[in-house]
Amino acid sequence: MPTLSGVHHIALTVTDVDRSVPWYERVLGFSVVGTQEEDALGVRKVFLRGPGDGFALTLIQHPYAAGSVFDEKKPGLDHLSFSVPDGACLTEWTDRLEEHGVMFSPIAEEQSAGKAVVALRDPDGIQLVLWAEKP
Repeated sequence: MPTLSGVHHIALTVTDVDRSVPWYERVLGFSVVGTQEEDALGVRKVFLRGPGDGFALTLIQHPYAAGSVFDEKKPGLDHLSFSVPDGACLTEWTDRLEEHGVMFSPIAEEQSAGKAVVALRDPDGIQLVLWAEKP
C-alpha cells in the first residue's frame, strides 16, 4: 500500500476572500504566504500558513459562490478541526475568541473520552473546531 504522509493543505471555498482573510489572520493567527488573483474563470485564491506547526490553508473565492450559505448537512465538508496542545490552551483560545467577538460553544467533552472541544464558525458559517487532549 502506498503511504500518505499527512495532509498538505485544506482548501475552503469562501464567498469573499477580502472578508475571510482578515478574520483568519486576526482570530486564528494565520499569515498570508501568497495570492493568486482572478484567473480566466474569475477564481481568486489566498494561501495562508497557521501558527505553530504551520498548517496550510487555502481560501478560494469562486464568482458563483456569492450568496451561497455553508451547510454541513450537504455532501462535502462537515467541519474542520484544529488540534491544540491541551485544555489550558483551549481556555486561552476561548479568551481570544471572546476578545474578537467570535461566538463559540462552551468547552465540552467530546464523546470519545479524553477530548475537549470548542466549536465556532468563520464568516461564511463554516464550522471550525478546536480540539484538545484533556490533561
